[in-house]
Parts: sequence; structure tokens; C-alpha cells
Amino acid sequence: MSRDYEIIARETVHDGFFQVSRFTLRHALFAGGQSSTLVRERLERGNAVAVLPYDPWRDEVVLVEQFRVGALETGFGPWVIETVAGIIEPGERAEEVAHRETREETDCALGELVPVAHYLVSPGGSAQTARIYCAAVDSRDLRREGHGQTDEGEDIRVHVVPADEAIAMLDSGALTAAMPIIALQWLALNRAMLRDRWQAMPPAPYNGPASAP
Repeated sequence: MSRDYEIIARETVHDGFFQVSRFTLRHALFAGGQSSTLVRERLERGNAVAVLPYDPWRDEVVLVEQFRVGALETGFGPWVIETVAGIIEPGERAEEVAHRETREETDCALGELVPVAHYLVSPGGSAQTARIYCAAVDSRDLRREGHGQTDEGEDIRVHVVPADEAIAMLDSGALTAAMPIIALQWLALNRAMLRDRWQAMPPAPYNGPASAP
């Protein structure tokens, strides 16, 4: 079967906090031939990196909570428990984003990064991809509030949760975003491997504040 497609036209129809592109296109059909001319809009969000910080010495995970406008009027509530996450800036590598965002959102310094998943976030209408990592951290004495970049309107609370409790959140309905669900499902399958791999290593460097609260 042909996998061909033709982009007839592309234009930017909105360029604000997000960018929206409008495509006019045709594509090959499974049964053969070509589709009719289609018009589709696509959200240009930028590619994301997420991190699940895991302390193998205390068997704890670090999650963050913040206000999310996308969760308004969904029935879930706009304060969302998530993994650390951020957008890849031009010239950045995914691993650099993981370290930068974790420092900004939790004041944690990361040890080894282990890839969890790389996927399309919402291919029906967005070009965004997400890379998820799990990383070793020292979860002792983390400040719970006052995290994030205040000049970007961030107000982030840190939750340090025993791994068993965090995994139980998968069934309780406490998690409403895809990234922490994917990350904790992976941790449930790989926790023993990570503890064997990381417990012999020294803890990650001291967690000092990245900036004044």
C-alpha cells in the first residue's frame, strides 16, 4: 500500500502562546487511490521532555502539582499532579531539558537518566512529541512550595510520595495527565531493576534551591 501524501498548502492561522497551522492536503487510501482534498489544523506546541525523579534509596518518587488552563471545565479540576516537564528550546538536547526543568520545578539534581517512552502526544491535531525519562534523585529535605519560574507565571508544589502510594494512584483516579500515568506504569514494571542498578551508586548531588522562592 502506498504511504504517499501531498501537502497542497500550509499557512499559519494563529501565532500566540501556541501556534496553529492549517494544512490543505491529500493522502493515499488503504483501499487504493487518493483521498479528497482535506483541510486540517494542527497545534504547533513544541516537543516536550518529562522526568519522573525516583529515589531508590528511600523508594520515593517526586511529583509536581500546578494550575493548568487545559484542565479547566473538564471535570477533573485545574490543579494537576504531573511529572516534571518542559519544552525543548532551539539548540537544546532532550537530556539538557530534563536537567533544567527538574532543577527549576523541584530543586533536585538528577543522577542517571533512563529512557521510558517517546511518543506522539495527540496526533489527531498536534505535532508535539514527548520523551519521558526516569532519573535517580535524592528526595531528602525538598522544599514543597515556591518552585517554578515566577516570570513565566509558574507556581509549583512538590510532592514526595512513597513509590507504592504513587503507583496506587494509577487506580485511584488521582492522576489525570498522560505523562505521570505512563511514567508510573513503567516504574511499576522496572522499580526492582532501578533499585538494583542505582542503590550501589552515591546519591545525586546536594539539592539546593535553583532560585529564591
